[in-house]
Amino acid sequence: MDGGGDALDAERKGRRHKGKHDKPKPWDEDPSIDHWKVEKFDPSWNESGMLDVSSFAILFPQYREKYLQEAWPIIRLALKEHGISCELNLVEGSMAVSTTRKTRDPYIIIKARDLIKLLSRSVPAPQAIKVLNDEMNSDIIKIGSLVRNKERFVRRRERLLGPNLSTLKAIEILTGCYVLVQGNTVAAMGSFKGLKQVRRIVEDCIQNAQHPVYHIKTLLMKRELAKNPALANENWDRFLPKFKKKNVKQRKVKSKQKKPYTPFPPPQQPSKIDLQLESGEYFMSDKRKSDKKWQEKQETQAEKVAEKKRKRDAAFVPPKEPTTGNTKSASKHDVSAMVKSLKEKTSKHKKQDEHQNVKAELYIRSA
Repeated sequence: MDGGGDALDAERKGRRHKGKHDKPKPWDEDPSIDHWKVEKFDPSWNESGMLDVSSFAILFPQYREKYLQEAWPIIRLALKEHGISCELNLVEGSMAVSTTRKTRDPYIIIKARDLIKLLSRSVPAPQAIKVLNDEMNSDIIKIGSLVRNKERFVRRRERLLGPNLSTLKAIEILTGCYVLVQGNTVAAMGSFKGLKQVRRIVEDCIQNAQHPVYHIKTLLMKRELAKNPALANENWDRFLPKFKKKNVKQRKVKSKQKKPYTPFPPPQQPSKIDLQLESGEYFMSDKRKSDKKWQEKQETQAEKVAEKKRKRDAAFVPPKEPTTGNTKSASKHDVSAMVKSLKEKTSKHKKQDEHQNVKAELYIRSA
């Protein structure tokens, strides 16, 4: 008995740092209780109301002013049901929510703050009002500071949307969340599990860690695995695909050819003065040197001008017309034309020779 008591005391001393309330409860192992279920708030739990006023204010961009002005009666009515007062200040460009004496739920002011946050990030009012429900949560993911280059940021943000918003719709279906990409933020609404998946997909996409399509494939496989009750308590890593990044630019290693070893140092390169001595420029006067430089400059300019003129004239050279018909008949025609032209040329030369070699004696004799 003493040995058993000593062991129990030692066990208690070892567990003392965990706290005196760290004891097994009878409802911990009860399978009928869902510990993750969020029960709906009952106003009878807090009949006295709030002791102090809590309030939050959020600024909104100017382009949202007209829409908020039109949708504000709907928002005010939704918040009034929960005992929250709201105010739209168009001069300062802000929205404010605060508790009243009719407020019973202490967490509803946090929900109201999330509501005006979503409204400022271009979420439609009917969708944003859903965040007041207990099972609905929201998350604003800031993506503007993740990438410095603006063009690269825009390309990766478009990658998150996909062609005709197909990628965004797939993410919404698989995670069960509402996702809106607006400017430098991504607004998401849904369960805690879905919001965690959305945040991971968005951050990996903007940081170029992994394409959203790979996340979608993984989520599809997880959905199929969840349907099998035999795999409920097993690790799914062996079933999930492992994607490797293939577009990493690798530096090409330049292979240097080893030169044959020689104990002698390389020959000394001629200096500028040595080159001038060889060409005779060293002994020239300053005037002759400047004249020579100017002449070389004129020659290079003339060469460049001639090259540019040749390129400009090349655009005006007519292209060769394609020959039609049989090549044999064309060649025969060319030969006959050449013979005819040669005969005409020889006859002309004969006439010219006769006119040039006129003998005056013939005319004198006849006279």
